[in-house]
Amino acid sequence: MAGTGSRRRILVVGGSRGIGAEIVRSFARDGDEVLFTYGSSEGAALALAAETGATARKADASDRNSMAALIGEAGPFHIFVYNAAVLIYSSVFDVEAADADRLFDVNVRGAYHSSVEAARSMPDGGRIVLIGSTNGDCVPFPGIAAYAMSKASLHGLARGLARELGHRSITVNVVQPGPTDTEMNPADAPHAAQLHGAMAIKRHGTPQEIAALVSYLAGDQAGWITGTSQTIDGGFGI
Repeated sequence: MAGTGSRRRILVVGGSRGIGAEIVRSFARDGDEVLFTYGSSEGAALALAAETGATARKADASDRNSMAALIGEAGPFHIFVYNAAVLIYSSVFDVEAADADRLFDVNVRGAYHSSVEAARSMPDGGRIVLIGSTNGDCVPFPGIAAYAMSKASLHGLARGLARELGHRSITVNVVQPGPTDTEMNPADAPHAAQLHGAMAIKRHGTPQEIAALVSYLAGDQAGWITGTSQTIDGGFGI
């Protein structure tokens, strides 16, 4: 891919905690030049930047103009990862409209606009990876209709962008984690046993496992994989 033999330039949107932070660590260990954004977790972001040598920038992933300015100023990037997301767990009848709109702004509009802006200047052979969710394919319990809808939309975005960008050998794929051991969904949470009961491999995944799949899709060997949704969920959705 573009950047092979030299230091690749990476942008991870939503990289300060959990899966995003492990993606930042993975690229940094490979010697890549990593810029990641964060929203409210300034302490975690600065600690991660100090740990990895990556650069942290505060940014609202849903703000099209500010994200375009950031990408235009700091780009071009060989690899773009969109990990920012909002989760609402509540009956659809109890969700405030403004909260649902915020979820769609971050999970859908942010993913679309930021990916398009990154692709404008991305070198040929680049990579776009969108972090989705197994809930984009399966919804085994109530309360996540808006979230599931937003993650399912990434399928269409990846397929459409893959068609648009294929002539430049830029690949676009979705990584769909299942229950992963993070602050948002810890492996020792009260509901963990219920989740494990629905899984073939009865444990939470680790952020390192998710980051390894992202790293593979961003590498040379994945140059013929595009427009796909790669599920990594321990059999949660089968």
